[in-house]
Amino acid sequence: MTKPNAITVLVIEDNPAIQANIADYFALHGAVTDFALQGRQGAALALENYYDVVILDLTLPQLDGLDLCTLLRRQANRHIPVLMLTARDSLQNKLDGFAAGADDYLVKPFDLAELWARVQVLAGRRLQQSYQLALGNITLNKHRQQVMCAGQIMPLKPIAFQLLSILLEAAPRPVSRSELCSKIWGDEPTESDALRSHLYQLRKTLQQHGASVVLETLHGVGFVIKAGAN
Repeated sequence: MTKPNAITVLVIEDNPAIQANIADYFALHGAVTDFALQGRQGAALALENYYDVVILDLTLPQLDGLDLCTLLRRQANRHIPVLMLTARDSLQNKLDGFAAGADDYLVKPFDLAELWARVQVLAGRRLQQSYQLALGNITLNKHRQQVMCAGQIMPLKPIAFQLLSILLEAAPRPVSRSELCSKIWGDEPTESDALRSHLYQLRKTLQQHGASVVLETLHGVGFVIKAGAN
């Protein structure tokens, strides 16, 4: 069963054996892991979906890992932590990797425990950086589990708080219905109208407290929160 707060990882690696080993080990630790065998496929997945960390091989079909990392840094609407996992072990290789935008670099052969530890560090660093989120006159503090609107506390129920947190962290990227449900309920079954009801209550609370943000529904795409008139 997938946990709502599980670390999500994309592994872009063309070696099936390495993919299988990572899949088994990460699954034991509760991570949600997707895989790509080719560079272009990996780039598309990384840009279209939300991942806490991307593990990236350098020697890939279609699109080299260095070029892929550079592409992510140019086109992604947020900083995606990238760990390069490669047999290229010279100092210049490592410098090239960091120059392309890598956050970490691990040389093959590697120990799965070390890889997992590095992934946790990168994911945790991202979480630390997003403890406080702000848009318009809204400020959300994850550590305090508190939302301020124009300097006043805005009370929210737990699921509404999670929804607002996810939407603020993703902004200006729209968040799909399936991504919201996965992050909040994991694999737990939910009623079809549950998300709609919670979004309605969140919109109502934002309006009642004069929030200068707008929660929009993009039909066929998902939901997005953006600054607007209060």
